[in-house]
Parts: sequence; C-alpha cells; structure tokens
Amino acid sequence: MNNTSSRDFSHKLRQIRVAEGLTQKQFIDLVGIGLGTIKNYETHQTIAGGVIVERVLNVPRFQKYTLWLMTDTVAPAAGQISPLLSPDGQDETKSTQSDHKAG
Repeated sequence: MNNTSSRDFSHKLRQIRVAEGLTQKQFIDLVGIGLGTIKNYETHQTIAGGVIVERVLNVPRFQKYTLWLMTDTVAPAAGQISPLLSPDGQDETKSTQSDHKAG
C-alpha cells in the first residue's frame, strides 16, 4: 500500500511520534494501543483511520497536533502546530513546555 488516502493517518501518526521523541513502545503506552498495531500503521500494513486518531488526540500531549492532523494546517498562536514545529522533537533538545499553549 504505497499510496495513502486522505483517510489514512499512518504517516502523520509516525511524524507525531518521531517529533515527540517517542519510541513505538512509549507511544502505544500513552495512546493505549498494541505494539503490533502501531507497527502495522507505520509500515502501511494497516490503515490508521478516525478511531485511532481520536485515541491519539485524547492524549493531552498530542492535542497540539489536532488541526494539522485533521486539515494539514497550523495555527501556532492557538497552540496548533505540525510535528516540524514541535519544540519537543526532531533534532532539537527536549522542551519542558510540551503542553504549553500560546495565546
């Protein structure tokens, strides 16, 4: 499954996990899904749909990605960012303000 549909959030979930500096195990512990499930999403064996997105967005740490995850847009002034803008991940040092909302 190389082409992801607009309803397949697998790639975005991986981007969030990586941006937050989490292993797959740490991510599943926060979200409450199985390790095999996240592995299947990240290898595109299974499509990640709305149910899993809802579970991810119910974790306060990930709520800052809601707008980006659902619409591909960001609103930094409202605390809505993409993984590329995350102060917690990528190659940056960890920030203690991961739950801080701007505005």
